[in-house]
Amino acid sequence: MTEPIPEPVLESGIEITVLTQPDCAFCERAAQVLARVSHDHPLAVRHVPLDSDEGRALAQRHGVLFAPGVFLDGQLVSYGRLSERRLRRQLARRSSPVGPTGGERGPHGR
Repeated sequence: MTEPIPEPVLESGIEITVLTQPDCAFCERAAQVLARVSHDHPLAVRHVPLDSDEGRALAQRHGVLFAPGVFLDGQLVSYGRLSERRLRRQLARRSSPVGPTGGERGPHGR
């Protein structure tokens, strides 16, 4: 049996929702990734059991086939093995300055 991983939880920050289930190696890895990433980005992490009403509804709505399902500000970014590199890229895009003229970027990052 493995030790529980402490959750990086802040009062404010980028909202991360993680659909979890017991005895899930990928869930434990996701918690470790989020703990490391939280040192560089303000995260507000919330774990939702996949077998709860809310968890089942989120999984069905977003097509999450297995845990962990990881949502960034309500949008599904991953399920299964969470890529730390990909998550960091997505978080960097959210916190990077907008385009060269100071205007907002379009939906495709242009």
